[in-house]
Amino acid sequence: MSLRFRKKSNESFLQFAIAGGTLPFFLILFTDIATIMGVGNFVGHSSKGFEIGIANIPFIIGEQGAKILFALLFAGFAARFTYKSIAELLNDLILRDKVSRALVGILTSAIMIAWIGGQAKGMGQLFSVFTGADPLPLIFFFSAVFIIYTTIGGMYSVVWTDFIQGVFLLGLAVWFYIKVYAKIDFSYTKLKSMLVDVGAASLTELNISGWEVLTLFVTGCFGVLAAQVYWQRCFAAVNPKAASRAMLYSGIVAIIFTILASVSGMIVKALNPNVESGNAISWLILNEMTQLVALLFFILIFLAAISSASSQLHSAAIVIVNDLIIPFSKEVKDKSLISISRWLVVIVGIFSITAAVYSESIISLFSFAYTMTGGGVVPVLIVGLLWKARRSERFEMGFHNSKVSVWGGRIGLLSGAIISVVFGILWGVLISTILTIIVSLILPNKTDSNRTIEIKHA
Repeated sequence: MSLRFRKKSNESFLQFAIAGGTLPFFLILFTDIATIMGVGNFVGHSSKGFEIGIANIPFIIGEQGAKILFALLFAGFAARFTYKSIAELLNDLILRDKVSRALVGILTSAIMIAWIGGQAKGMGQLFSVFTGADPLPLIFFFSAVFIIYTTIGGMYSVVWTDFIQGVFLLGLAVWFYIKVYAKIDFSYTKLKSMLVDVGAASLTELNISGWEVLTLFVTGCFGVLAAQVYWQRCFAAVNPKAASRAMLYSGIVAIIFTILASVSGMIVKALNPNVESGNAISWLILNEMTQLVALLFFILIFLAAISSASSQLHSAAIVIVNDLIIPFSKEVKDKSLISISRWLVVIVGIFSITAAVYSESIISLFSFAYTMTGGGVVPVLIVGLLWKARRSERFEMGFHNSKVSVWGGRIGLLSGAIISVVFGILWGVLISTILTIIVSLILPNKTDSNRTIEIKHA
């Protein structure tokens, strides 16, 4: 598929990045589904379910439910434009500052690096359990597969391959969870009873505070709202309706299947409370399923990993070229940009391997990236879109229409990211919002000040 679309993607950087903004509903839908159903969700959330039970649900609802929120609030809006990244949108409509654009690019890249690392780490963990081999070479191997595949093709190859794999993923996932939930006779009451028998009744209790629930929800929600891969697919959509519908349906699928994965971890806890949490789903396949189920499970996991990682690798490379290279370079030809993007796929892939190797767990990797990026980018985005300079005008490409100033954006981005990591995302979002507004009032853009003077004189 990559070779088939290589020529098309080489026509221009716009084609390589967002397929020229021509993708129909069914391609957007299935590339969203294939990206969402990565190995990180299968392995990572089943591990968290094994460890903390239903206390993992608020994070899932925030993380996956954000896709529905995104569909309702942002997808149609984003699909009106042909930007290549969320940083470019922020720069053109709100900030008009290449330093802020670079900051947004760096922050949004963190989520993609975490996701790519999560796919590699998940595959390494699974195959090390099944083969007894050291997971490190397996992480390197699967990362190499992601890198090579993504380097060959652009957005066209990613979405068409995701369409084929997404159809298989849905079918295999439904079949797999039927097998898993048959272990408890499809009864949550029976699962609770089994957990009581092994001394793990606490997994069925939401034994965390309201503040912790809110923090988990906001972390997942804001992290996804800042995820470049979803914005990029909306920019690539043929029209706003296609983008909104695709994101809405894929968000519903995401919530259902991720919760199923987390509860699967609780089922493993009921069956064998002594297994390591990171190997929960692997133990279930090895010891409780037939060889046919195991084979189909690995097909499912491999498809999920390839689809998710290739999408994230492609998005990360586009962000770096579009927001960290183009704004600070003189005019670069399209062919050079495509070539640079392909090399960056390799570099980002290697960096992601390092993140995977040194991270404590898949979900900790996701959570850190969500916290830092969501806390920095989303408050500035929302303030910028709501705080218009000309309220009667809608946002159009090439027209700045926000009262957020250059320094207001910079301070908001940095303070939100840093405070979110140090003190928690709720404080980060609050401080970022306040500072963005206050600094913009104290240090407005010169162009905004001049425009105000002209209006008064008129």
